[in-house]
Amino acid sequence: MTNVMLDPKVPTVPTAPTATRAAVLDDAHVGDIKGALGTIRLDDTTPRSGLSARLKTLLAIVGPGLIVMVGDNDAGAFSTYGQAGQNYGTQLLWTLLMLVPVLYVNQEMVLRLGAVTGVGHARLILERFGKFWGAFSVIDLFLLNALTLVTEFIGVTMAAGYLGLPKAVSVVLAAAIIIASAFTGSFQRFERVAITLCVGSLLLVPIYFMVHPRTSQMAHDFVTPTMPGGAGRLAAVMLVIISIVGTTVAPWQLFFQQSYVIDKRITPRFMKYEKVDLWIGIVVVIVGAAALIGLTAAAFAGTDGFGQFSDTAAVAKGIEDKAGHLAGVLFAIALLDASIIGAFAVSLSTAYAIGDVFGIKHSLHRGVKGAKGFYAVYAGLVVVAAAITLLSDDYTQGLITQFVQVLAGVLLPSATVFLLLLCNDRAVLGPWVNGPRTNAFTSTVVGVLVMLSLILTASVVWPDISSDAILWIMGGCGAVGVLVAGYFFTAGRTATKEDPIDRTGREDWRMPPLETLSRPVMSTARKVGMGALRAYLLIAMIMVIIKIVQTALNH
Repeated sequence: MTNVMLDPKVPTVPTAPTATRAAVLDDAHVGDIKGALGTIRLDDTTPRSGLSARLKTLLAIVGPGLIVMVGDNDAGAFSTYGQAGQNYGTQLLWTLLMLVPVLYVNQEMVLRLGAVTGVGHARLILERFGKFWGAFSVIDLFLLNALTLVTEFIGVTMAAGYLGLPKAVSVVLAAAIIIASAFTGSFQRFERVAITLCVGSLLLVPIYFMVHPRTSQMAHDFVTPTMPGGAGRLAAVMLVIISIVGTTVAPWQLFFQQSYVIDKRITPRFMKYEKVDLWIGIVVVIVGAAALIGLTAAAFAGTDGFGQFSDTAAVAKGIEDKAGHLAGVLFAIALLDASIIGAFAVSLSTAYAIGDVFGIKHSLHRGVKGAKGFYAVYAGLVVVAAAITLLSDDYTQGLITQFVQVLAGVLLPSATVFLLLLCNDRAVLGPWVNGPRTNAFTSTVVGVLVMLSLILTASVVWPDISSDAILWIMGGCGAVGVLVAGYFFTAGRTATKEDPIDRTGREDWRMPPLETLSRPVMSTARKVGMGALRAYLLIAMIMVIIKIVQTALNH
């Protein structure tokens, strides 16, 4: 399924002229960069030549990449990684290494879009692909994020239950912290809270050493792909792998980081520093995920609980049995920390997207009075999710968690497709558009995501799906991918050679106002691809919803 949406025959837009007016939708997005660890004045154009100056600049820029990555290690990630470790030991650690380039390429494209365009992800989709896809992107993001928020509060209840705290009090207090941290009217104060929570995620490291997994075995499994149980258990293992992919590369990340980069007022001039910030976040999230899988594997190795994952509360108890009560308490605190920072990021991504699309003021630099709609969406999501958590029973919460994982898996390929298209739109990115290698890699990622999405959808609709059926799906997707790649390779050789991308002066290039841009040309290949994507999303979502409703009614 490679190169599904790229068309070498689509006309290009000249990139050499520097834009004189940028497409900024909220004037609060222009000004000094006020980060948690430093400030850069708008008129500060001094070259960063010395080590000290570069370090100070990096400290001021750090935030978007770190927060989006650590926010991804949320309550759902704790459950997914815990399941992988408890049921399969460290044999699935290699999936984390495989995801590193996917994480970087996806999020690098997003930060590039944010810094260059000054416009959020949902608004760009609306303006470049029409009202249907714009509305679809906001509606599916709103639904998915609302349900994801419920899973964050489920994580709060799990942690609170282990620590002996009342469920209702814990949920209400967590909701109050999440809302209050954003309602200060100061971007800098919010980011300081978020960075503090990111540091709190490192609690997994001392727990790792307390449980003391076999480091040599982890190192081996990190670089050696294996499928536990062989073909007989392929279906179960594939679902865990898909869950790892879905929880590590989530659709909300794309919307969050692009808007957060814009809100932090980062411009192309600081692109190199923001990429370093992203790498810091990737290292932290991979270390945390590997530590979680490793310590869970070590805690349940040789016990009756091995292969019997239930929830994160049981994981905390297993860690306590292995390494003592303190280790269990630290794990519960880390889970609580992860749930809150995940709720921060998910709520903000929704509020940003709605503000972008509907043209309402949407910036953490504004107080509540200056951006009432933005803060109302943020707080409303948190309150509703907290209420659903308090009013639902364990079975309903489990059903919501399952639905979130499936919905994220279904929507992720489409999110990546639009990201790829936007990053090849020269009217939008000018000299910052993708190069051939990035396009080839991302197109391959899209193909793999489509395959995993098909397997996930099929396994939900037909829970007893066989290993042979999964292999047929994988083989069919591979064959289609080869045919599509061959078509585009042939078309690319016969098409008129494009002008090389002029990347000179790109640090000063910003996207012009959206109303001045012409709509992208829809080639036949793109129309077919968009139509197929729309049909797949519609059919998959209907089938999944029907299955979830049937499961609920049968219960």
